[in-house]
Amino acid sequence: MSTPLPYLLYATESGDIREDRQLLMAGRSGWDAVMLSADDLMPLPEGSDLFFLPGRQPIGFHPETGTMRVCDKGYAVAAHVAPAHTLFYLSAFVRQPEAPTLPLYAYGAVGWKRGRFYVAATRIDADRRQEPSGFDRKAIERGIHRWRNAHPANRLVMHLAENCAMRYCCPAARNFFLGRYEAPLPVSAGCNSNCIGCISFQPEQESVRPSQERLTFKPTVDEVVSIAVAHLQSAPRPVVSFGQGCEGEPLLMWELIRESIKKIRQHTRRGIINLNTNGSLPHAVDQLCRAGLNSIRVSMNSAQPELYEAYYRPNNYSFHHLVETLKTVRHYGGWSSINYFVFPGVTDSVAEYEALRRLIRATGLNMIQWRNFNIDPDWYLEKVNYSGTGPVLGMRQLLQRIRSEFPTLAFGYFNPPAVVIRRHLSQAGQYADAIS
Repeated sequence: MSTPLPYLLYATESGDIREDRQLLMAGRSGWDAVMLSADDLMPLPEGSDLFFLPGRQPIGFHPETGTMRVCDKGYAVAAHVAPAHTLFYLSAFVRQPEAPTLPLYAYGAVGWKRGRFYVAATRIDADRRQEPSGFDRKAIERGIHRWRNAHPANRLVMHLAENCAMRYCCPAARNFFLGRYEAPLPVSAGCNSNCIGCISFQPEQESVRPSQERLTFKPTVDEVVSIAVAHLQSAPRPVVSFGQGCEGEPLLMWELIRESIKKIRQHTRRGIINLNTNGSLPHAVDQLCRAGLNSIRVSMNSAQPELYEAYYRPNNYSFHHLVETLKTVRHYGGWSSINYFVFPGVTDSVAEYEALRRLIRATGLNMIQWRNFNIDPDWYLEKVNYSGTGPVLGMRQLLQRIRSEFPTLAFGYFNPPAVVIRRHLSQAGQYADAIS
């Protein structure tokens, strides 16, 4: 069987990554290892990370017979692809009984061919705001120094500087201190979801640890407004966003956000005020839209209510509330997105595809941000009791079908600035009352 596919990769005990020229790389879809197509692959993007997966042996395919085989030479290898890219397949492996739960990253299929790494992924967003080459550490430190001197008592500035930009290298915080793109505005220490893969809180008895610590204080309106106004007035194509990975659910602080928005808009009409949220409180979102909220991004692992609730484990809200939130934003002429956690084999299942189509139609959705799901694949599927017995389209075909059926629906990875939103809405023949 002649094929242009890359070879399988494995890692040694010392962490060295090697190719196995006897096997071709495979991909994982749901629970299954599958043969890939050359159309599924692209060179590994700059800014991606490679991991070896302890307690897991890689699966590949024999290049002549096409039979599936397990490589016993070392550990499986996976790629956490750079922002703006969406995975088509996960790394395929056999997990041993003693294997530890993997940290909260996305584990994409990766192989080696003619001196290059290849991943099963595509670039979903042309925006270059998080390209590694665009971050100059010394410039970031200078920005932090300027902000600290100008706002020495602002706890939110200190949090964004010390924790987000310097400790966790958060791209949004680093961009903020570089005076560009999207500025983060975390406000909430608590949450009304109990997400299995939460990156800022995990119960002590769980087998994974959060990748970052959560905000520990409630900012004042003035602390929020001083950051937001300065960014909106000076940054090119500016966005400010409530709701970040270093916090809980911002809607629990909706009164603070409402008052902040009102004060921000007293100073400037420029730029986008966005909310990243679980969408649990549509009545609060209504109040925020009245105050001047421009756009919203609602996070979800699935458009199927039962699968959504199995992962989010919501307190005092249901999937229905997310739908109402998205409708509310569109009612006010705002921009509505979903932060859609892509898990190949689940996201591209026929059942999920049908549910997604219903959601798009019901809400008048403007955009899907196709974000890779940062979670141990086996751990996730076991936690939500996912059997995965139904038919699967494949991620490439899913994207093609959604594009074809909903030609005005934007695809991306980041919250867009006003100029991009206005262009999309104009091309779609839609009104943009909430976009100044």
